[in-house]
Amino acid sequence: MFAIEEINKDPDLLPNVTLGFHIYNTYPSDVSTLESSLMWLSGQGLPVPNYHCQKQGKSVAIIGGATSELSVQMATLLELFKYPQISYGPYDPILSDKAQFPSIYQLAPKESNLTLGMVRLMVHFNWTWVGLVISDNTRGETFLWNIREEMARKGVCVTFTEKIPSTEKFPFSSYYKIMPRIDKSSANVIVIYGNTNSLRTLQYAQMTYLILKKLWITTSHWDITIRPHYNKFSSFNRVLIFSGQTKEIPNFKTFLRTVKPAKYPENIFLKKFWKSAFNCPSEFKEPKRDCAPNASLDMLPLWYFDMSMSSHYYNTYNAVHAVAWALHQLLLTKSELRDEDSLVMYPWKLNSLLRDIQFNNSAGEQIFINDKKLSEAKYDINNFVDFLNGTQRMVKVGEFIPQAPLGEDFSIHENVIMWNEYYKKTPQSVCSESCGPGYQKSAREGEPICCFDCILCPEGQISNQIDMDQCIMCPEDEYPNKERNCCLQKMVTFLAYENPMGMTLACTALIFCILTFLILGLFVKHQDTPIVKANNRTLSYILLLSLSQCFLSSLLFMGKPTSATCLLQQTIFGITFTMAVSSILAKTVTVVLAFKATRPGSRSRKWVGSRAPISIILVCSLIQGILCGIWLLVSPPFPDIDPHSEPGHMILKCNEGSLIAFYLVLGYMGFLALASFIVAFLARNLPDTFNETKFITFSMLVFCSVWVSFLPTYQSTKGKSMVAVEVFSILSSSAGLLGCIFIPKCYVILLRPQWNTQEVVNLKSYSRRRNHSKTFSPAS
Repeated sequence: MFAIEEINKDPDLLPNVTLGFHIYNTYPSDVSTLESSLMWLSGQGLPVPNYHCQKQGKSVAIIGGATSELSVQMATLLELFKYPQISYGPYDPILSDKAQFPSIYQLAPKESNLTLGMVRLMVHFNWTWVGLVISDNTRGETFLWNIREEMARKGVCVTFTEKIPSTEKFPFSSYYKIMPRIDKSSANVIVIYGNTNSLRTLQYAQMTYLILKKLWITTSHWDITIRPHYNKFSSFNRVLIFSGQTKEIPNFKTFLRTVKPAKYPENIFLKKFWKSAFNCPSEFKEPKRDCAPNASLDMLPLWYFDMSMSSHYYNTYNAVHAVAWALHQLLLTKSELRDEDSLVMYPWKLNSLLRDIQFNNSAGEQIFINDKKLSEAKYDINNFVDFLNGTQRMVKVGEFIPQAPLGEDFSIHENVIMWNEYYKKTPQSVCSESCGPGYQKSAREGEPICCFDCILCPEGQISNQIDMDQCIMCPEDEYPNKERNCCLQKMVTFLAYENPMGMTLACTALIFCILTFLILGLFVKHQDTPIVKANNRTLSYILLLSLSQCFLSSLLFMGKPTSATCLLQQTIFGITFTMAVSSILAKTVTVVLAFKATRPGSRSRKWVGSRAPISIILVCSLIQGILCGIWLLVSPPFPDIDPHSEPGHMILKCNEGSLIAFYLVLGYMGFLALASFIVAFLARNLPDTFNETKFITFSMLVFCSVWVSFLPTYQSTKGKSMVAVEVFSILSSSAGLLGCIFIPKCYVILLRPQWNTQEVVNLKSYSRRRNHSKTFSPAS
């Protein structure tokens, strides 16, 4: 009505032509729709096929089809006569098939991104457990396929799917079974997709089965406001509706406020509506004082009449103007051709013009009918609220604009949304409660991905967001806090001298080193005494000097590692220990050679002296030096950082470089120690006044025990403790050699000097000669 009045008043559009219209009712029934179509074609109350009995101007186009099903049903007849049909309902790709529907045109924008917007809403509120209710038709199946795919992509699960058959043959009682199934579902959010016709009985079914726990998401195609107004409560209260954005048509609301039955007496639908809306008596013909003479449509509640510019209103308005512009171009063409039959309108001639029609409506928007030029729909997200006092409101709470850049395409104002009475805050719809920071999701076997358990992050990993599928590792220079929800900076540490452990080991090393030098000084002072001269005093000096260096080499393992200290610590440790062990081996060999040299005709006499022991030390130390040299050339030790051994710390240490070389050096020392132990053990009972073999045997036993224990302990410790184990092994094995070999001699020198004389030595030798069949002499 508004669009036709606007066109008839426009002097530039269809001048000297007055447009009119006929209104025919349609039903969600094939039979009723065909009957109305025949009535329209024949112009009679009783359909007369292939005849037109109306005396007034013949209609040239049809604006209708609130649903694609109705358009298809009407096209069954209208396509026979090539009548153009412009659908004001939602866009349906099926109607774009020009081979099947050459005379059907669509104005509504495409809705291919509707499912994307709905899922964005679910993701925003973390609704991952959602039910679907759709109309059982082609549009419903397409929507179901698209939304399932998008939900799966975003990690949202479909709890259930209910299909509402959009056929009149579906028993009404079956609808009452749907609501209980929905109510029993664990999902609190339900998406409903369909149109008012296909879902009309669902609105009646909810009257007897009130569901307040569910939140509904739907589109404006299903007019949620149209329902029995006498029902004060609604299961569909506080629903969220995706409505296509429209521009406001100038003067449209002013027109609505002035609409009255008296102004349009031929409109029987308006009169019936007015009587119902304003409770007029049955004999009402014209507005009277007792029938709200000042009544206006804007006084009606929302469930009776919506004053806002809906997508149906907007598409209908544009459809009327599209027909007017097509007629205008047709008349201009006939006028230019001077067609005598210019006043005769053939509907089929409009088809070629409507296919390419484009114009700007009064709201300033460019309108196309060509499917290839139709834009994607933009959506307002509205919140329908039905208050207990009977008032209703449709509040815009957000929007979804697919064409906008990512991040600006979706917006929602949570503080504006009014949830239903059951929820005091934003409702939740999940299968499992969210996993907080510090936990990760663990899928339940045989259940959807939205159903999961929460498990604590593994050692060394964190999760700093909710519902993380997998915890993440902290960077190497950071470590997880106790709650495992964030990473903390690690402290850089090493076996420092200031550290209590480092200070203890360093002081121990220095004390033993000083003690070694004191023993060396004591031996030098008493170098001419029998106990010092026994077993080659030169070897004793070399051994004491080697042990002092062993104690000092342990200091290289402490402090901040550098390239120099890493290169020196293992090589100096290996060579000095080799010298010490080879000196002990030389001492042991000296005892054996001295014993054999006393036998008549023995060839061992030439080896007795300093030549053989020194040769042993040089050869053994040279082999160790070659191993260390190869180590340094092939894969030398280097400063390294160990971020994993101690939580919260980054350990600065020396990396051995080549573990094979490291264990070869240790193994070679172990071989020398084992050789010394075997030789000393075999010579432990050789007769001699100051025979050292017993002490060497015990010292080698201590030495081997320490280093055999060192290997597994070293491998099982990490960080600073690994360095401390090596330092402790160096100190304890060196102290064992020093104590077992030299402390007994110091005891004799300092506390029993009377035993350290030549007379006592001769006396002991005489006693041994009486008890043995052979004579033994001192090794000196």
